[in-house]
Amino acid sequence: MKISLSWLSHWIKNIPDDLDHRLTMAGLEVESINSAAPFFSGVVIGEVIDLQAHPDADKLRIAQVNIGTDAPLQIVCGAPNVALGIKVPTALIGAVLPNDFKIKPAQLRGVDSCGMLCSARELGLSEDHAGLMILDASLIVGANLREVFDLDDKIIEIDLTPNRGDCLSMLGIAREVAAITNQVIKLDPIEKQKVTIDDVIKINIESPKDCARYLGRFIKNLNPDAPTPFWMSERLRRAGIREHGILVDITNYILIEMGQPLHAFAADKIAGDIYVRRAMDQETLILLDGSNVTLDPNILVIADAKKALAIAGVMGGQDSACNDKTTHIFLESAWFNPITLAGKARQFGLQSDAAHRYERGVDFNLGQDALERATQLLIELAGGEAGAICKSEFLDDLPKRNPITLNFARVNKIIGMNLDAKIIAELLKNVGNISEINQESLVILAPSYRYDLMIEEDIIEEIARLYGYDNIPVNISSAKVQMHLVPENKTPLTRFKEVLIARDYIEVITMSFVKPGWQAIIDPSNAPIILKNPISPELSAMRTTLLPGLLSTIDYNFKRQQKRIRIFESGSSFKGGLENLEQSAYLSGAICGESKQNQWGETARKVDFFDIKGDVEALLAISGMQDQFSFVASSNAALHPGQGADIVNQAGDIIGYVGALHPALTQQLDLDVDIFVFELKIEALSLSLIPKFCEIPKFPSSKRDLALLIPKEISANQVISTIISSDNTILQSVHLFDIYTDDLMKAGERSMAFTLFFQNVTENLKDYEIDAIISKVLMDLKLINATLR
Repeated sequence: MKISLSWLSHWIKNIPDDLDHRLTMAGLEVESINSAAPFFSGVVIGEVIDLQAHPDADKLRIAQVNIGTDAPLQIVCGAPNVALGIKVPTALIGAVLPNDFKIKPAQLRGVDSCGMLCSARELGLSEDHAGLMILDASLIVGANLREVFDLDDKIIEIDLTPNRGDCLSMLGIAREVAAITNQVIKLDPIEKQKVTIDDVIKINIESPKDCARYLGRFIKNLNPDAPTPFWMSERLRRAGIREHGILVDITNYILIEMGQPLHAFAADKIAGDIYVRRAMDQETLILLDGSNVTLDPNILVIADAKKALAIAGVMGGQDSACNDKTTHIFLESAWFNPITLAGKARQFGLQSDAAHRYERGVDFNLGQDALERATQLLIELAGGEAGAICKSEFLDDLPKRNPITLNFARVNKIIGMNLDAKIIAELLKNVGNISEINQESLVILAPSYRYDLMIEEDIIEEIARLYGYDNIPVNISSAKVQMHLVPENKTPLTRFKEVLIARDYIEVITMSFVKPGWQAIIDPSNAPIILKNPISPELSAMRTTLLPGLLSTIDYNFKRQQKRIRIFESGSSFKGGLENLEQSAYLSGAICGESKQNQWGETARKVDFFDIKGDVEALLAISGMQDQFSFVASSNAALHPGQGADIVNQAGDIIGYVGALHPALTQQLDLDVDIFVFELKIEALSLSLIPKFCEIPKFPSSKRDLALLIPKEISANQVISTIISSDNTILQSVHLFDIYTDDLMKAGERSMAFTLFFQNVTENLKDYEIDAIISKVLMDLKLINATLR
């Protein structure tokens, strides 16, 4: 919500300098403070008093402009709407316009030009650049434009919590500021408009629990070409709404000023009576944005005798829409149940200011005043004649406002202060109607626009908020602190993160909701849970793996020229349905691009499978049980068939995978690069051995190298496992240091060279002991068709 301080001053006499701080401390968090217009100087109001054709250019005119000085300025202008007698913003010599554009004396086709006549876009006031910004004829020539239109006005943008729908209007903000600053709000009386036509319509509410009050009136003979006055379009601009035309601008103005959504139907397109009803199953409606939606009985619609006209409180339909030629309208003002409308806009992927307010609750007593105010503006600005207000209401189905008894002792107990009855009553005088008060308690009735005030605790919170959270003293409570046992055999997640960060990874945090399309491509074997009311259609699937978030992060960075990426994330994935949901924590990572940053000391190369496998091995090594994990060829459809491995523990359980993404998958996601990923179950990863002290060996170690001819279908892991299983006394470890092939070898063979490390902690090693082990190793290797080269 954007707040114009100039507009706010219409209701609040004294606006404090620290209003932004007070709003934030009252729970209305201030996000930004900006000026109403970008900086410019030297612009005054000028009047064109003479206009001649340029002798050497068909599209240029020579204007004599009165700026209140003795002599007029000569300015050459090419705007199509320049005309004799108009008043326009005039930039003088030396003026500075937005983007540091300086006005200097110039010659245009041989004619001197001493200034510039400006459009609204050139002043940063709108995107309209079709012609000059025509000003009201009553303005004083020579007056400073910034001062006349208060363009130094401050715009405060606030972020509202869902329970404060009452602050989604300037009137609501004014009430809030009056309560915070202990002032009296100046409310203008709403005048009842004179009825000059007999047109009426019957309103039939078929679902009173969804809509307990519906009002409307016919307004005819409007001038759709009437211009929106500058004061209105400027207030709308400062509220973040662009100009659309007089009908829409007035309904938008009432929305921002009072908080009541209105909708104008073209009167000639309504057949028979108005019906407020639930939609019929499979009923269709083409909305104002052009989308064709299929409705169901959970949707509330406004209809006539033949068809649905609008989704109630969300968006109107094209069949009853006003256009540039509409002169007769039926103007709607209604109260819809927030529960009925909750999530309905998102169901169809829609966003509207009306739905945003109705979902949070609109004042159920505001409808008639808003309708009268809109009628007044329409008649004043666009002519027209108003009919009587047509109303249908069910008072028993409107929200109930029950008196709330507030106990002073309870207030002080919860807030932790000793506020007397007088202070509490003073704080609450702008909140609601206090009907009874005594030494122990008071009774207050919350107004119709405050849906968040229902029980005593709500009023206590309101007292603390208005008194000022920063004025409540801080009391440090004492409590017994108990140390929780931390198992030594469990490694915390932060340790794994530290290892990845040390290996040049960056942690990312992505949403648990992902694009359904990406989810289906990445993990087609697991159907995701689809959210009923997603925050957006693109984030409607619960992830079954962390990869969609990582890959969307890579895609985002690719589009911003970041080609070397190393990222990881920890979080939950969600598999199964709501009845059998399996929620597990994973640690996942992805890399692509160059293996190292560009440098002179090392030849550049792309990352490969062994880079990310090394990162995974570093994570497994934290447990001290890295030898208990093995890498086996993976059948995961997301991985490249020749560059993917499942990570298996001693029990034979798959605890994760690592490898290159399948080329078909990256092509579908439009990621034109080799991407390598891993994903590990945190629960299986975090178990670790408790460190034990080992005495430093007093005797030297020994090593032997073996070059073996091995069938290509036998993996290095199989060879190492066979060698290690041959002896468990003095053979300490085995390392692969070479792989070699040439044309002299048999087809399907390759050479692998291993180093075997031996160590006896009790005595010196003897050659015959090592020879005996080597002989047994070679015998065992023959069982897998591996022979000494």
